[in-house]
Amino acid sequence: MPVIDLRSDTVTQPTPGMREAMLAAELGDDVYGEDPTVNRLEQYLAAELGLAAGLFVPTGTMSNLLGLMAHCQRGDEYIVGQQAHTYKYEGGGAAVLGSIQPQPIEGEADGSLDLDKVAAAIKQDDFHFARTRLLALENTMQGKVLPLEYLAAARAMTDKHGLALHLDGARIYNAAVKQGVAVRQIAQYFDSVSVCLSKGLGAPVGSVLCGSTELIGKARRLRKMVGGGMRQAGVLAAAGLYALQHQVARLADDHANAERLASGLRELGYAVEPVQSNMVYAQVGDRAGALKAFCAERGIKLIAAPRLRMVTHMDVSAEDVGPVLEAFAAFAHA
Repeated sequence: MPVIDLRSDTVTQPTPGMREAMLAAELGDDVYGEDPTVNRLEQYLAAELGLAAGLFVPTGTMSNLLGLMAHCQRGDEYIVGQQAHTYKYEGGGAAVLGSIQPQPIEGEADGSLDLDKVAAAIKQDDFHFARTRLLALENTMQGKVLPLEYLAAARAMTDKHGLALHLDGARIYNAAVKQGVAVRQIAQYFDSVSVCLSKGLGAPVGSVLCGSTELIGKARRLRKMVGGGMRQAGVLAAAGLYALQHQVARLADDHANAERLASGLRELGYAVEPVQSNMVYAQVGDRAGALKAFCAERGIKLIAAPRLRMVTHMDVSAEDVGPVLEAFAAFAHA
């Protein structure tokens, strides 16, 4: 039975062209800075974002961690969304490994953080308090795209208060494609940006942290400390480079399939949030577990949650939407 996996855009398989690029990759020892394919990837993505340098790491979790640790010292604080990956879904790494205190702020419905609330959370210069050093945003945030005007306002606010600004841009290319802008128009507002290659872009592994030469120098030292230095890593970097050069524009297909899925679910009577990129959120209540099992019998993989997230990606075609809607329709009448 063919499987339709809607759990995440991390589940994709490398394309034939990507596998060929991996096989042909020029290799060296990246810890010595001698892997030409890794170097090309880092330089390519930094140039795409309009930033000075990049650092290839195994995961988005590590990329964000290194960014936070490069910006903040022990006893410093970063302000972050209550539902953001850098706070909620990355194992508490900033606190555990960096001794950096998170100050979470409840997010808004559009994925943003209220900048007045952010400003109110900045600590006074007083030894009773952690030192507020950084604001971390996420784009896309649960599939929602942060407007460029909001990013400009966030930059102005952080400049006013002397804070750095980090972006968990795991899906920054989804945001850029949705807004019809070059990715650097988003990145221009940030001091550092983490880009995940293994989500919508379809690479099997890897993320890149980009920022100033000085910040990436700090992050490179920290990467070694947390065990992220790899040797002949070009075989992995080649996949990421191929994804960036060949698999960005097609993100629009994922967005269209998500909207098609959302529209069909609404017609079936499900409450579905507005779709902006490749994520569909539907309210299924206490039947989430039963729905997951029902769909699994039909070759459809879901995560069981009352607010059910379904993610479209390169291994979910427009033709796959029909069977998913049929399964949801059958479940509603089961």
